[in-house]
Amino acid sequence: MSVETDPNARSLARRRPAVAGSFYPADPATLAEMVDGHLAIAAERASRAATPIVAEPLGLLVPHAGLMYSGVVAAVAWRLIAGRAPLTIVILGTNHGAGWLTGIGTWEAGAWTTPLGDVAVDERLAGDILALGEPFVIDRSAHLGEHSIEVQLPYLQRAAPTARIVPLAVSTGRGSDARLAGHALGELVAARRAAGQPVLVVASSDTAHYPSERYAQLANETLRAPLQAVDPVGLASVEADLVMSGIRGLACGMCGIEPAVVGLTAMRAMGATRGVTLAEATSADAGGDPGRTVGYMAVAFTG
Repeated sequence: MSVETDPNARSLARRRPAVAGSFYPADPATLAEMVDGHLAIAAERASRAATPIVAEPLGLLVPHAGLMYSGVVAAVAWRLIAGRAPLTIVILGTNHGAGWLTGIGTWEAGAWTTPLGDVAVDERLAGDILALGEPFVIDRSAHLGEHSIEVQLPYLQRAAPTARIVPLAVSTGRGSDARLAGHALGELVAARRAAGQPVLVVASSDTAHYPSERYAQLANETLRAPLQAVDPVGLASVEADLVMSGIRGLACGMCGIEPAVVGLTAMRAMGATRGVTLAEATSADAGGDPGRTVGYMAVAFTG
């Protein structure tokens, strides 16, 4: 009997860390020190930046590599929710390994665990998302080895300790199916927000894999315009053009293009009209090989 049909499934719905000790420290004190340090750097950068302040974003785009590489960029986004409560984050994760998934796999109950403790799932909102029907389905297995949501949780735990989540593994393609799903999700979240429940939509995606540093920076520059315009169609088109451009070593312009398209569409339905670029970097900025890099962006979306 699968976990989805087991009558005791709710009591079994605890997702254990898959990448603690590799993508981030497994020791709680070391992890807390790293994350707090990243959030402090993010706050200090924000105090010096000319970027407009986004007090209460509707959504975020955050990177999901090892925290030593992408953590400061992610922290620049996550610090925007610091101290807000109660709060639910609908996190759209990149599907790196669940080859069977052809929709949006929802983890609908229980909690996710990190070395810093548990993050509860907002079971009521998860149930309402599942009630939208396909492509939203229960699929916990798609999340078990996936890192794109897990690496966000330490920042969420330190910035907003009482926040809950709805984890979604996205495998919809980047076309009309993704946009239809995003629109339905956005309308649901907008209704929740109108009823007084603070809900944010977060898309987890790195950018270019694995060109030289120069071309990773160029990819970020190219992706910036459709992200700032909250334009999911434009984003999908620009990312596809990057892949076809012949840049040496480039495997993708955005490894999470599917959750990004779903997320941007949802945010448009929620009323987002602009994206504010908060931070950009490459793995070379953190000491990685400049000849084979990964790009990172943090973007906040607002009305």
